[in-house]
Amino acid sequence: MVRPNAEMITSERPYLCNFLGTVYKNSSRETLMQVLKQSGLEKDCITSAREKWLPQETAESLKRYQTSLAQSELTLCPVGVNTECYRIYEACSYGSVPVVEDVLTPGTCAAGASSPMRLLKAAGAPFVFISDWRELPAILEKERGMSQEQRVDRRRRLLEWYATFRQQMKERFTEVIEENFFKSG
Repeated sequence: MVRPNAEMITSERPYLCNFLGTVYKNSSRETLMQVLKQSGLEKDCITSAREKWLPQETAESLKRYQTSLAQSELTLCPVGVNTECYRIYEACSYGSVPVVEDVLTPGTCAAGASSPMRLLKAAGAPFVFISDWRELPAILEKERGMSQEQRVDRRRRLLEWYATFRQQMKERFTEVIEENFFKSG
């Protein structure tokens, strides 16, 4: 749990975006890395790709990841094995706007009305949703044109939205538990 502070909201962040993660063969993550490289965006973004998922982070890799979130305006959230991942929520905790790949991965949790992104969209998540990573250069160009004041305002709104969203999910979870386990009669 990261507690927002004034510095997190108002500081100038040296990077436009970040992506630290596993790049699976024949995945959109490969496309993402190619777009960053071909567009010359690697210098504007913190990236660290690995070919194999590692189950245990080290203290050093965790610190590097947290620092990248805190120093980036945007966090790139390509789909992996699942459409939705922890990276989206960790980015919100640091005020780094998630750029979410809005495509569904195969599997039962990604079907129809139970799509993993439905809760985020219904809650009005202030994210950037994209369908193809080739859209990224235009997004980053727009990002370059934002003033520091606009970025600070956006971070503040993201952190406020995220706090409200977490509270709403907590209340809904509690309601479901109460309805299913503590009903009287």
